[in-house]
Amino acid sequence: MAALARKQAKEEGAEKPPGEEELAKQKAAAAAKAKAAALARKQAKEEGAEKPPGEEELAKQKAAAAAKAKAAALARKQAKEEGSESPPGEEDLAKQKAAAAAKAKAAALARKQKSAGSEGDPEKAKAKAVAAAKAKAAAAAKSRTNVDERTEDDNKNEPSPNQPTLNQIVHAIERHVGQDALIDHYINNLSKDVPTIVANPDTYYSIAKLLRYDEKLNFSYLSELHGTDFETHMEIYVHLHSFDMNQSIALKVKLDRDSPAIPSLVPLWQGANWPECEAYDLLGINFREHPDLKRILLGDDWKGYPLRKDYQPYDVEV
Repeated sequence: MAALARKQAKEEGAEKPPGEEELAKQKAAAAAKAKAAALARKQAKEEGAEKPPGEEELAKQKAAAAAKAKAAALARKQAKEEGSESPPGEEDLAKQKAAAAAKAKAAALARKQKSAGSEGDPEKAKAKAVAAAKAKAAAAAKSRTNVDERTEDDNKNEPSPNQPTLNQIVHAIERHVGQDALIDHYINNLSKDVPTIVANPDTYYSIAKLLRYDEKLNFSYLSELHGTDFETHMEIYVHLHSFDMNQSIALKVKLDRDSPAIPSLVPLWQGANWPECEAYDLLGINFREHPDLKRILLGDDWKGYPLRKDYQPYDVEV
C-alpha cells in the first residue's frame, strides 16, 4: 500500500504545472520560519519567567547608567569643543564657579545630614538643647555680674547722699561734746548708707543726750538697741531716727568684755528699757542707772549668759 501511495504521489507530481512546485517550496519555508519564530518566542518567554527577582530592575539600572555615561561623555566633548573657542581666563572662572557650587552643595548636604541625625536621636537633640540653654544662661549671668561689678565700682566712687548729714552730726558732737568724743564715724554701705558714729565709753551718754535734745538734730525715736559679743570685746548698737531730718543713724560703743558696763539710755528714751534688760539677761552687760534692770527671758537663778561666745550650759544634755 505504501508503494502504491508513492506511486500516486509521483504521478500527481508529474502532472503539476510549471512553477507550482516552487510555490510549494516557498510556503513550506515560510511555515518552517514561522514555526521556528514561535518556538523562539516560547523559549524566550520561558527564560524570562526563570529570571531571578530584581534582575530586570538591575538591567534597567545598567541601561540607565550607560545612557547617563554616554550623555556625560557627549557633554564633555561639547564642553571641550566650546572651551577651545573660549577667551583666555574664562575656563578658570568656570572651574571656580563649579568648585564653589560643589562646595555649597556639600555643605548643604552636611547640614541636612546633621539635622537628620539630631532628629533621629531624641536624647542627642535634648542634650544639645540643654547645652545651648546652659551656655546662654552662663553668658547672661556673666553679663549681669559685669554690670553689678561696674555698678558697685561706680557706687564706691560716688559719695553717699547721707554724707552731708553725717558731717553735720559729727560737727555738732565735736563742738558741744569735744573733739575726742568720737572714736570713728563712717557711712555704712552695707546697711543702706546709714551714718554711723562710734563713741568713747566716757562720752557715750553725753553724745546720746545731744542727739536726743539738739533742736537741729532731734533724734527722738529709739528704734533698736542690742549687744554683740566679739570675744575680744562687746559692742552696743543703738539705732535712732529723727523725724525732723527724716534720717536714721547708728550709735555704737565698745565695752570691756570682762566687766561690760555703760550708762542706761532709759532716762533719754523709754524704749531702751526692755532692750537693755535683754542685753543684761543674755550677755551680762550692766546698764548703770537703769530703773529696773532684771532678767526677762531666763529665771533669776539661771547661771551664765547664753549669747556669750564662751557660754557653757549648766546641763549639757538639756
